[in-house]
Amino acid sequence: MIEMQAYSPHVLKTLFFGKQVSPYLDFSIKGLKKSDEAVSAVERISVSGVQEKFPAVIDGGKIRLSREGERSTHILKPAPWDETIATRRHIPANEHLTMQIAAQVYGIQTAANGLCVSSDGQLVYITRRFDILEDGTKTEMEDFASVCGRNEQTDGIHFKYSGTYEDIARGLRQYVSGWMVDMERFFDLVVFNYIYGNGDDHLKNFSLIRHGEDYRLAPAYDLLNTSLHVLGDDFGLDGGLSTNLTRSDEYDRTGHPCRVDFEQFASLIGIVPVRAARLLDRYMAVPEATLSLLQDSFLPEKMRRSYLRIVKERVARFSRN
Repeated sequence: MIEMQAYSPHVLKTLFFGKQVSPYLDFSIKGLKKSDEAVSAVERISVSGVQEKFPAVIDGGKIRLSREGERSTHILKPAPWDETIATRRHIPANEHLTMQIAAQVYGIQTAANGLCVSSDGQLVYITRRFDILEDGTKTEMEDFASVCGRNEQTDGIHFKYSGTYEDIARGLRQYVSGWMVDMERFFDLVVFNYIYGNGDDHLKNFSLIRHGEDYRLAPAYDLLNTSLHVLGDDFGLDGGLSTNLTRSDEYDRTGHPCRVDFEQFASLIGIVPVRAARLLDRYMAVPEATLSLLQDSFLPEKMRRSYLRIVKERVARFSRN
């Protein structure tokens, strides 16, 4: 049985609006997998993806699945049920670690998140729905597949991977009035995903959310070092950064972008060089804070070493000219 400490005051505040909540679930993942409740929950949740996700609420200090017609406030993500992924049981710990690195080391705005444990001892990732406010009202949110006009009918079943990060930047510029601030946030997130091996950063993993009369870039979510589990590309979008950029010599030679390519991309989407340099400088080495979070994570030692190796390889690749 995995031993979990009680949630810290900070986690209780950000993830549960200050409520006292147990990190232990009253149900098993194995039992859930076989239940009609699981089928109903998966069908009801609006977040797409191959990983099973379950809508949840907080009830009497416990985390439980939301019922039919009940608005969920949180999302539970156990290990994927796809047994062809040999390391699937460690995906919740990977996502939690990667989200914490993004927030704590790089200051990226992220969805509040944590870990909990099922009654059969499995780690489960939990995140709070940032489109649901503390009073239970829902605010408008739209992912960039919709913003960019991609859908299964016109672009096929893999529509969320169709496009470039420049397409997202165009959407930001069109729909966000103070777009410069959010453009830097977006650029920072694209670089982070590259360095930390997230090859699944597709159109549905970026969203706009309504703030008053305006839309803003939503907090980051679904950040995961996918390279730790499956072989994949550098980017989650088929077109990469942009089809309007000339690749660096290093990119042409190795098939992987370096800092120069991201500098060109920053300029293309309207970020001034001095601001881009300030963001890119942070990715020229692996920060000590990353090492500390990695060491304290729930990943087994072998996977910690693999995680660090992947990031170091990306940093070295990124730093070449």
